[in-house]
Amino acid sequence: MNLYTMMLKRKEESGPIRVGVIGAGKFSSMFLTEALNSPGIHVVGVADIRPDNARASLKRTGWSEDMYSATSLEDALKTGKTAVIEDSAKLFACGPIEVVLEITGNPHVGVKHALQAIENGKHIVMVNVEADCMVGPYLNRLARKAGVIVSMAYGDQPALICEEVDWVRAIGMEIVAAGKGTKYLPHYHDSTPDTIWDYYGFTKEQLAKGDYNPKMFNSFLDGTKSAIEMAAIANGTGLLCPDDGLSFPGVGTHELPEKLIPKSAGGLLDKTGVVEVISSLNHDGTPVQNDLRFGVYVTFKARTEYAGRCFAEYGMKTDKSGMYSCMYRPSHLIGLELGVSIASIVLRGEPTGESKVWHGDVASVAKKDLAPGEMLDGEGGYTVWGKCIPAKKSAKLGVLPLGLALNAKVNKPIAKGSLIRWEDVEVDENEHAVKIRKAFEKEFGPEAGGE
Repeated sequence: MNLYTMMLKRKEESGPIRVGVIGAGKFSSMFLTEALNSPGIHVVGVADIRPDNARASLKRTGWSEDMYSATSLEDALKTGKTAVIEDSAKLFACGPIEVVLEITGNPHVGVKHALQAIENGKHIVMVNVEADCMVGPYLNRLARKAGVIVSMAYGDQPALICEEVDWVRAIGMEIVAAGKGTKYLPHYHDSTPDTIWDYYGFTKEQLAKGDYNPKMFNSFLDGTKSAIEMAAIANGTGLLCPDDGLSFPGVGTHELPEKLIPKSAGGLLDKTGVVEVISSLNHDGTPVQNDLRFGVYVTFKARTEYAGRCFAEYGMKTDKSGMYSCMYRPSHLIGLELGVSIASIVLRGEPTGESKVWHGDVASVAKKDLAPGEMLDGEGGYTVWGKCIPAKKSAKLGVLPLGLALNAKVNKPIAKGSLIRWEDVEVDENEHAVKIRKAFEKEFGPEAGGE
């Protein structure tokens, strides 16, 4: 509760925390506008394969051109300004930079960047949950051996949910379920980049003013992003994934302690200690009262009758027994909150969430009938969507992780709705992310599932 004070002290004693940013999309833009007024943070460099996009993002988020006019990272360190560069490798090679923010969303690239950070002694914040949920525990183990931190991004839902789970455990309650809200209907799994803006209702004028990636936004709608985030939470907290994927029940905040509890107690869950996503729409399309579309939640159980009585005495929402309750946060601000991760990592030596075990995985599911020779186009595209399943199930079936479903070539007919397996596709065995994933499965496979 004193990060702000610590940041001011750090700035006064040894200068601001020196940060490098990779990627200049929506999340990055939100961080950049936050960084303008964050005490003790110096964005030394912003790297993007399209430097003009990075400059446009800086300009759009309130930066004057002079502020990002540094001609190199060395110049940025001398002047206190920011350099826009194309080669992200320069951020890792720059000694004074302490922490790098990976905000590309590309799992292949994310794995590469995480390894570069570890090799160069840099902390890294994996806004790239796609890479983290695919091989996060493996990267975390390497980082700890090297004395650096691979962290989830505060402000993004996985880190916020991990924080809530930690709170439940720290006060001695039994964690029952944890997750987030979203907008979901079953047919959204078929959504493509061609249909996404109709579902969201964005106008052409809105799209023209922002940095909206149709594939990325489509991954939020078709269930993929929810699967990615819940797998990351399971791996960061030790919670379990539903056996047959997320069910996205329509649940309002007033119903959390009645519905997000085990069936044996009158709720919807097959078991306790799980991740689940709730929808702002009932499955018939009607709106949910008191929805949690942009928020996060935990449900928990009192371990003594006295604690249960305290729930009622202090106005907590409970089920009929009075033993189950909940806490929730109605919204999250993604990149606007990222400074918390930076400060926590550098000043406290603590990640804001980290992948430790392999309990959850994101399986690739055919979005349509696929024929031999077709190329998978990855997250938010036309060919696959991601399903959150137990890691034990993924390992047993040999499922192709969603993170490697980009540019994989189909080698046999695959029916719509089927889980795609390694044997169903051809991947580049020389690709670094493929090698790391296979090494990860070999190292963590025996402990997958945690049951």
